[in-house]
Amino acid sequence: MSSRLGLPRLGSPGQGAGNPRRPGAGYGKLAPVRPGGRWSGRSSGPAGLPRSLLQRAFARDSRLRHLDWVLLLTVLALSLLGTLLVWSATRGAGSHTYVVKQLVNIVIGITLMALVSVLDYRQLRLYAPVLYVVSLLGLLAALTPLGTPVNGSKSWITLPAGFQIEPSEFGKLAIILMSAMFLSELRESGARPGLRAVGLTLGMAIVPIVLVEREPDLGVVIIMVMLLGGLIALSGLRLRWLGGLAAAGALAILAVLNLHLLKAYQLRRLTSFVNPAADPQGTGYNAAQAKIAIGSGRMFGQGLFHGQLIGGKFVPEQHTDFIFAVAGEELGFVGCAVIIGLLAILLLRALRIAARADDQFGMLVACGITIWFAVQSFINIGMTIGIMPVTGLPLPFVSYGGSAMFADMIAIGALQTVHRHRTVFS
Repeated sequence: MSSRLGLPRLGSPGQGAGNPRRPGAGYGKLAPVRPGGRWSGRSSGPAGLPRSLLQRAFARDSRLRHLDWVLLLTVLALSLLGTLLVWSATRGAGSHTYVVKQLVNIVIGITLMALVSVLDYRQLRLYAPVLYVVSLLGLLAALTPLGTPVNGSKSWITLPAGFQIEPSEFGKLAIILMSAMFLSELRESGARPGLRAVGLTLGMAIVPIVLVEREPDLGVVIIMVMLLGGLIALSGLRLRWLGGLAAAGALAILAVLNLHLLKAYQLRRLTSFVNPAADPQGTGYNAAQAKIAIGSGRMFGQGLFHGQLIGGKFVPEQHTDFIFAVAGEELGFVGCAVIIGLLAILLLRALRIAARADDQFGMLVACGITIWFAVQSFINIGMTIGIMPVTGLPLPFVSYGGSAMFADMIAIGALQTVHRHRTVFS
């Protein structure tokens, strides 16, 4: 009957109707229905297989795929090596307080780094004034009775549970972000930064520099001044204005020396650096013991946890400022070379991020962080081997300390944000 009306028989091969018993077969001109279940391409349904967390994490559009993993692994390696050195430097104290606190500092620092690295690139500009104001409030609080003097410098604020915070560490990052913001505003339109942008940058930076000088903390002041000068030089300022600023900086240094604005202990440190044998049992003691410890390590060191000078606590502040002496005695030249090599990789990755940044702001942020880590590492290692005066600066990611670890990790997060922005939008 149906064949007389011109309709296809059910199940006949004619007219392309297909077998109705076959799943997904189409009827007439209707598209075939895709069967549900594991082959539907969806994660829902009773027979569906949900995408694993690992697949989501490393998908093409995920944030993890756009991180600089070489930079991240380098930072983790430095932190792990530093934890072992801190453990060795504080052994015999009767507890593992320092190494436990250092591990807690690393975990908190990695958390802060992760939070910053997932921020939108534009939020770095948005949060820069907030970080600047918070760091200024912290510096002001350190100068009040809330501050705790440590080694003659009132740079710390004591928190509950025995933790201390050093606001000047966050002041370095605030200067980098604020300087990048001011010096990149005009540069985005193709114009060079003028006196207005440089004036705003100098006015912004002079406040935390003066507050840190009042603590006093000469090492942090040196870092801040180097950051300020380096970012202004890299911003594209005209050479004649740059030369004028350099001359003004030289005159300021001469004025500080001639007007005796340095503290007495700061002058003694400079004197001991120029003439180490002048006071070997006084101001020159730290550097002298550090050089002896490094020399005793020779090529391969005396072994981790087996350093005699470190075990006898002959090197003052060996878990913080002079952590490189611990590496020298216990790991030898090879261990010191590994630390310097990891720091070099970190700086090269930061320079790579700066060179490939999409705009002036990102370039200046990455360059500022590079200057920060490079100058601080050079001063710390230099004062340990006797080529720089003792200034009390920690070795990034290696020395014991919470504030330094937090600030360093936040800086790495900012580098990852600049790198991710370039990777996504280039």
